[in-house]
Amino acid sequence: MTNHTPETDATRSIRSASMTAGVALLLMSVLAGLGKFVALDGLVTQGNAARTATDIAESDGLFRLGIASMFLVIVLDVVVAWALYRVFRPVNKNLSMLAAAFRLVFAGVFMVAIGQLLGVVRLLGNDEYLSVLNADQLNAQALLGINAFNDLWVVGLGLFGIHLLIIGYLAYRSGYVPKLLGVLIAIAGLGYVIDSFGIVLSQSSWSEIATYTFIGEFLLALWLVIRGPHLTLSQPRPREDPVAAARQP
Repeated sequence: MTNHTPETDATRSIRSASMTAGVALLLMSVLAGLGKFVALDGLVTQGNAARTATDIAESDGLFRLGIASMFLVIVLDVVVAWALYRVFRPVNKNLSMLAAAFRLVFAGVFMVAIGQLLGVVRLLGNDEYLSVLNADQLNAQALLGINAFNDLWVVGLGLFGIHLLIIGYLAYRSGYVPKLLGVLIAIAGLGYVIDSFGIVLSQSSWSEIATYTFIGEFLLALWLVIRGPHLTLSQPRPREDPVAAARQP
């Protein structure tokens, strides 16, 4: 019978969780790019409700595909929260659980935001009860729904940033993740937090800092896939008993 030491079990757990988290993060980057930047931002003209409604109606399939892709991002967020908890549990179980909780709350806020986009699809559909509203009213309501999605997205990113700040700290203290990567992850999280507060508090347009600080998040995904499966937790050497050593011939 094969004996498994606690170190071996912990190492195997981290290796499998690392691969799971890394692959999920890379898939999320593709799905989020399709949903947010292609299907949503590519079809929305801020300040022009009529143009936005026309573009969405003409690309209804793409808009719906974007919503579906963002829903898959939520599913993967849950997977990543669980996997990263396992990766960093040996460092600090309570902080790892807190980081997972912030990511799960972010996923919940994101789901509510996506519900606003489903409302936009319904508004621009052909439901008979909407005939009481004229085209301009429907278009304005649709643009309001998109803006509501963006507002919830901004709030959620603040929670997501706190998640990354904790993960960055755990990575820095882990001993098996490069300290520089931990710093970059924390910087990425700080960028999201600053953007969230900046957009809410600024009375003018806000230049998003996360556009420049996200690199730590991307490098984490690569590290988890490339280096994570080969991790080996260091095991402290047993202290030698000086009395027993003196008795040895």
